[in-house]
Formats: sequence, structure tokens, C-alpha cells
Amino acid sequence: MLNNKGKKSYKGYLYLLPALLVLSVFVFYPIINAIVFSFDETKAVGYVFGFGSYKYLFEDKRFLQSLVNTVIYAAVVPALSVGLSLMIANALANLKNEKLKGIFQSIYFLPYVTSLVAIGVVWSWLFNGQYGIINYLLGFIGIDPINWLSDPNWAMPALIIFSVWKSLAFNTLILTTGIASINPQYYQAAKIDQATSSTIFRKITIPLVSPIILYTYIISLIAGFKVYTEVFVLFNGRTLDGRVSTVVMYIIDRFYGDQDFPLAFAAAVVLLLIILTVTFVQRTIARNKVHY
Repeated sequence: MLNNKGKKSYKGYLYLLPALLVLSVFVFYPIINAIVFSFDETKAVGYVFGFGSYKYLFEDKRFLQSLVNTVIYAAVVPALSVGLSLMIANALANLKNEKLKGIFQSIYFLPYVTSLVAIGVVWSWLFNGQYGIINYLLGFIGIDPINWLSDPNWAMPALIIFSVWKSLAFNTLILTTGIASINPQYYQAAKIDQATSSTIFRKITIPLVSPIILYTYIISLIAGFKVYTEVFVLFNGRTLDGRVSTVVMYIIDRFYGDQDFPLAFAAAVVLLLIILTVTFVQRTIARNKVHY
């Protein structure tokens, strides 16, 4: 006979069972399958174990270029997005006019509820080299028109600008909620001590909201390594001599285009390992700097 504690534990596992089954079928099995077939040397019927796909992968200039682009994107976009979102969230939290605050919240939330394809079309027009608004505004400070979407040297900056703007809505929403949950007594005590706004932001807001900052950054970082849709909608599937090609684009191209399944699986495994490693390192470094 099971005691009450054993029965509760047994029931807990039963409640988890459906979720574990779903994860096993749709997450764990595909990952294990990808790892196994990434070592397949035959590229046809049958299975021969070997490291040929991984060897070719790290000698392939297309993959290496895609990897470098992905790392640059993942290093820049999350940092800029979370930093700007934190400043916007803090400004909204300090806004006294509730009506005006509601208007601004509606405006910055629009990108989150709008189709990414529609946003891509709008930004393609903004980045247009001949009649785009961005070049028009740059002309006022004496900068010549830039071919954002056709010049390989400017393609990555255009992608970064577009992606940072797109991600501001979700990040700002999360950080605004975090700042709103801070006990107002901390701010009242700081004002009594005549602390400046910048001091309050650095000494109170950032430390107390640091767990949410870390969460937002890690989510953005993982999304950065998996970037694909943003490139596709902004450049219509073009990679501009590989300058905006990403690892996910490389995987899709190898899988559906070349139908080199072991190579595609190998690239996917490498990407998975990079994401897991970077996430683990980020959490380890931040463990002593985040206030829970």
C-alpha cells in the first residue's frame, strides 16, 4: 500500500505524463533522430556511421559564412533590443499621464500583433535605395543614398535595424511588467534620500528587474541563433553573396534544395550545441550578478 506522500508523488507523475509524451514525440525523438542521421555516410538507402558530414561542414565556405553571420546577428540584436527595451520600459513606468502611457503602449505593441510579412514589406519600402524614407532623412545630414537591400556591405546593418525594431514590442512588454512589480517603497525611500533618476535606475530598477532582463536576453539570444524569417521577408530569400545567409537558411537549403540530409542534420546539431553552450555560459556568468 502506498502512503499519502507516495500517492501524491504518483499522481504528480501521472499529470506530467501527457506533457512528457508530447515532448518525447515532437522534441526529443526528432533531436535524437537528427543526431543519429548526421553521422550517416551513405546519403542514400542504408546507414554507415562516419564523421564525413561534419568534416565537410567545417570545410564548406557557405556554412562558415552563415555561421559568422549568425554569430554577429546573435551578438548584436539581443543586446541592442534588450537595452533599448529596458530604457523604453523605464520611461513608460515613470510616465505620470495614464492616458498618454496607454497610447504609447499601444504604439510600441503594434509590431508584435502585426504579421512579420507585412512588416517586412513596409521596411523594404523604408530601406528602398531610390525613394525610401531612411535615405531621404539621411540626405538632410549630407549622407548619400545607401542601397540597403542590394549592397552586401549594408545588408547586415539593415537586417539588424529591422530585427531590433521588430523585437522591441515583446521585450518592452515583459520588462514593463517587471518594473511595475517593483515595490514602490524602494522608489519613495530613494526620493527621500534625494537620489537622482539615473541613480534610481542603476541602483534599484536594474538590480530588482535583473532576472527578467536575463530571461528576456536569453530568449532573444536563442531567437537570434535561429533567425530565418526576418532575412527571408526583408531580402525576398536573397543572401547577397552570402552576406545575410544564416545557419538556419543553410540547413533549409541543404535539406530541401540539395536534399543532402546528413549534412543538413549535421548543421542542425552544430547549431543546437552552440545554442546550448551559449545559454549555459550566459546563465553561469549571470548567476552571481542576478538578484533573485
